Amino acid sequence: MLNSLYAVISPTAVVITSVSLMLFLGFAMTRVTKRLKLPNVTAYILVGVMISPYVFDLVPKEIIEGMDFLSDIALAFIAFSTGEFFRLSILKKNGPRVILVSLLESAVTAGLIFSVMFFLLGMNLALSITLSALAVVISPSSTMMTIRQTGSKGDFVDTLLQVSALDDVIGLLFFSVAVSIGAASEGTGVAFADIVRPVLVNLAVILVGCLFGVFMKLLMSHRSQDNRLIVSVALLFAFCGICAVCDVSPLLGCMSMGTVYINITNDENLFKQLNYFSPPLLLLFFVRSGAGFNLDALLHSSGSVGAFPLIVISVVYFAVRIAAKYGGAFTGCAVVKKAKNVRNYLGLALIPQAGVAIGLSALGARSLGGATGDALETIILTSSILYEFVGPGCAKLSLYLSGAYSDKLEDLTTVDENTADGVPKSNVEILIERIQKIQTELPAHDAMSEEEAAFLEGAEQHFAAIGARHHRR
Repeated sequence: MLNSLYAVISPTAVVITSVSLMLFLGFAMTRVTKRLKLPNVTAYILVGVMISPYVFDLVPKEIIEGMDFLSDIALAFIAFSTGEFFRLSILKKNGPRVILVSLLESAVTAGLIFSVMFFLLGMNLALSITLSALAVVISPSSTMMTIRQTGSKGDFVDTLLQVSALDDVIGLLFFSVAVSIGAASEGTGVAFADIVRPVLVNLAVILVGCLFGVFMKLLMSHRSQDNRLIVSVALLFAFCGICAVCDVSPLLGCMSMGTVYINITNDENLFKQLNYFSPPLLLLFFVRSGAGFNLDALLHSSGSVGAFPLIVISVVYFAVRIAAKYGGAFTGCAVVKKAKNVRNYLGLALIPQAGVAIGLSALGARSLGGATGDALETIILTSSILYEFVGPGCAKLSLYLSGAYSDKLEDLTTVDENTADGVPKSNVEILIERIQKIQTELPAHDAMSEEEAAFLEGAEQHFAAIGARHHRR
């Protein structure tokens, strides 16, 4: 029905209608997943599958293919926000130990995934090595959201944030090399230059990203809040454009841009404003990713990829990566003699995987092409849906078991157990005092998030500036 309608309206109307449909259906599906205690990403991917040509065929295939650029834009926003966690003040505390933990954990994860995929399941080299690289990266936004919701803090949280960010750095460097090796293995063969070139390119991207971070700081000086948002979005888009011309991922560069900017300005407000601005873009990206989900390939095997159906490979990848992340984190923490609570539970918090992996799989599919590229996207999308079911729960469980937060009343707040005269209070008096103190610390029912407050503050300053100009005139 919709396809017949698209045939009689203008191409511009087709694009606008399709984008509107994706936004509205994505929002509507979150009303369902929210009741099921599932993340919004799951809703977006499911909507994408539903509107795809394989199910209801609500959006033309040409529109879906034309929105390929969204993967670069989404990665840019995700990566820039991740850069906020690379504060030098935090890294100086236990930087070398955390780097070693991340390196060991990443090596164990990548090695185990490659061994299972290549030797056990008999998949081709290109897909096996690319999947092993993607297994390293995690979802920092999901982890950060869980930390904020629980109010967690301490050494476990500091270690988790640093390892999460470093995993994405290591994963992207490895991913760049893996894609080059994979593409070469399906062509003329692997040469030494195929390994060195992507490393040098990404180092150059990091350097350019640092320069963009300094440039952003200079442009932000004495700007109104609305212009700050315009300038930051313009710079992120410009950087994505440069990376697209050079056919490289913008992830590391945008991450270094965010790192440099937060360390030279300490401007947390900009990150909050961008986080409040970006949801519609991320929604479209995840819906578009779901729309590109090849359901036919999920249930069938391809001789050029491997002998097993992709759904089997996806489930194996899902299970092996969980075991590898936990084992690798445990090993790394044991080597650097981290505290027991960090060693035992860090691996659980590294399980979530969604945005970065999906974005990189889209870039990898573009580079590898053919059946291998399609299989890569299908496996990562399928496993990401599974991770969205268990990942946030595992992250929250790790925070609880590690003691980063507690639901015990005596841990939530402290009160004096004696009166001003030194007389011991009864248990009932202590309990009442604890409850009253907790109530005073609770946010109001209509309290807005930090991101919304930062965005609203920018709007108020903008209107105040306009009023001041009119008053002067």
